[in-house]
Amino acid sequence: MKKEKFQIEYPMKSVPVALLWSYISSARSLEQWFADSVRVEGKRYFFSWNGQEQSAMLLGVRNEVSIRFRWDDDESRSYFEMKISVNELTDETLLTITDFSDEDDREESCELWNAQIDALRRIIGC
Repeated sequence: MKKEKFQIEYPMKSVPVALLWSYISSARSLEQWFADSVRVEGKRYFFSWNGQEQSAMLLGVRNEVSIRFRWDDDESRSYFEMKISVNELTDETLLTITDFSDEDDREESCELWNAQIDALRRIIGC
């Protein structure tokens, strides 16, 4: 089954971009909300949840804007991306997640992102 791209936009109030960037781009900060542990070797990131490790290749970084990864075991060549933007009218910071999933797994994938972003929001106080 072909994976389909989806995006979820999360309002992050007026969280400073530099603070949000640190939480989506550094291994130590990713351990606080995204995975139990994160290890980086060059462009490869190793994420662990409940003792199970999954690796991803860092595909691209736009400093204080976006970070994109591809899971090493994903044969579809899809990716996941976390992107920061600021609404100039409201000064609200937005975090947009782009990911791919099978149609049957879309709801579960969205629920997982929702839970992770809720944890991130608690940590940064928004």
